[in-house]
Parts: sequence; structure tokens; C-alpha cells
Amino acid sequence: MSGVLLGMGNPLLDISAKVDAEFLKKYGLEPENAILADAEKHGPLYTELSAMEGVEFIAGGATQNSIRVAQWMLQEKGATSYMGSVGKDDYAKKMTDCCEKDGLNVLYMEDEAATGTCAVCVVGVGRSLCANLSAANNYKVDHMKENWAVVEKAQVYYSAGFFVTVSPESIEAVCKHSSENNKTYCFNLAAPFLMEVPPFKKVIEDTLPYVDFLFGNETECATFAKCWGFEETDLKEIAKKMSMLPKEGSKPRTVVITQGTEETIVACKGEVQTFAVVALPTEKVVDTNGAGDAYVGGFLSGLCAGAEVEECCKRGAYAASEIVQQSGCQYPEKPDFK
Repeated sequence: MSGVLLGMGNPLLDISAKVDAEFLKKYGLEPENAILADAEKHGPLYTELSAMEGVEFIAGGATQNSIRVAQWMLQEKGATSYMGSVGKDDYAKKMTDCCEKDGLNVLYMEDEAATGTCAVCVVGVGRSLCANLSAANNYKVDHMKENWAVVEKAQVYYSAGFFVTVSPESIEAVCKHSSENNKTYCFNLAAPFLMEVPPFKKVIEDTLPYVDFLFGNETECATFAKCWGFEETDLKEIAKKMSMLPKEGSKPRTVVITQGTEETIVACKGEVQTFAVVALPTEKVVDTNGAGDAYVGGFLSGLCAGAEVEECCKRGAYAASEIVQQSGCQYPEKPDFK
């Protein structure tokens, strides 16, 4: 299973701290949302958050979170690999050490800019994310080509949608390689703004025909439906229609819509199934940051193991239930999944 899964995305060091609604308002942030930082508006945010009591620094970025969780679920050193761009600084070293401890094979491109950071503003059990991509924004497809042997070795590929703002060329190269070699390409819608900004939407449109597994939460998929001109508003009907959009290759597209504590909707070839998530008592939920990434990570571990969709959903639900009991995207030493 060595190198079976490859993730490509924006590696960010999460700066996570508990804040209140007034703090979000101060920086123009919305609860349960993810945005890219505005240098002028959000410049002081990271300094203020870093100085807070109880602040944590965690290897993050949506794709990196999912790959770390998949690695944790697979429990085989080197089963997963990850590419992205970081700076030549201590933040990059912190992330490298964290990932290598997890058994993940990291192939970072080193850039002159500082390593990217993500402000994780935790309000109750929810969160608002504000990402300063910095070095992560400078990833080049040339680095991927230099490491093409890793791409060829992998059988499953994954990127969160945030990567469309950085390296569409890398996405195109890998999704076409996956399709041409009958491998499995997975993509996450990631955030509503990616579908609402025309240049980013265009990259998603170009990528969709090659996507075998498409992930999104209820808000992202509702935004997708609106941006693609669907008349449907019911999520099951949206999932059906998304699964039937034009597709390259012989594999049908599977659409996976997560809904927090509600059942997961899965559509393939216009047919819909639902799968339960793990119900937790309120007092056990510490932080929902990374829950969606963790669900995808668990799901991906199932794909790597050749599991059917039902088993993949069970893995995803288990992984998410473990991560929400931790602060940030962290987990116990070993999974207790049966």
C-alpha cells in the first residue's frame, strides 16, 4: 500500500484559539465560514490570535488534514504522500515534523515566502477560518513534474477546492493522468466562494469531468446548485444531478454530501443513498474544526483499501467523530475502528 494516496494542496500552520463573536466581528469574519485573508484587513489577526491564552499550532490546510487522517486510519508508514509549498522557516519544520511523525511522506516545495498560516477562530464548537496562503500560494507544477514518480505510484488522488486558486496546472495534470490510467481522482468543493468567483469556478468546471468522487457539505453543494443554474433546492435532488453531470472515463461519478450531525447523502448514477454519522453526546464535542476534512480522510482510507461506499462512509463517520473530540485536527495514537 506504499504511496497509494497522494494529496495536493495548500499546507498551512493552523493558529487555533477560542474567541468570541465580537472578535469575529472585529475582523469581518462569519461563523462556520472559510475565506482568504485580505492583507490590510486581516494583517493583525494572526499576531493577536498567536498571543492568546491556550493558542495551539497544528499542521493544517484542508487537504493536508484529510491526508493526515487517512494516514492515521491506514496505519502503514508511507501509505500516503502530500505535495504543497512552504517557506524556509520554523513553521515549515513544525509541519514536517508533525507529518513525518504521522508516517506521511511530505514533498514540500520550498519557497522564499513565509509558510502559510490559517487563523482558526473557535467560537463554542464552531469555527471561522481565515487563510493567509503566503508560500502555499506559490506552488508550481514543475515541482510536481520533478516528483512525477510519486504521482505514477499513487492510485487515489485528492485535492480540496482551495488548490484551484493556486495551481490549476497541477490539478489538470493529475486528474487527466488519473482518468487515462483508470485510477481514482477525488475533489472537494471546499468553500462557497470558490464557485462564486468566475476564474475559480472555471477551474472547477474544467476539473469536474475527471472527478470520480466529489465531496461537499450542505452549504457548498447548495451554492454549487445555484452557480450551475440548477432548479433543484432539495439536497438529495442536487446530489443526483451533480452525479449525472458530464464525466470522462468509464467510472460513474459519486457525490458525497456531508451535513454535520445529519446523515450523509451519497449519489451515483442518479441513485441516492444515505448513511448515518456517529452520534456523540454534546459534552464530548470539543471542536468541530477539521470534522469535514476528517470525514474525507476516513473515506479516502476506505478507497485505498478497496472498500465499498458504505464502508468508506463508516470510516469517514468514525474519523470525524474522533477528531471533534480533540482540539483542531488531531487524533488518538491509533484508530479504534471496527
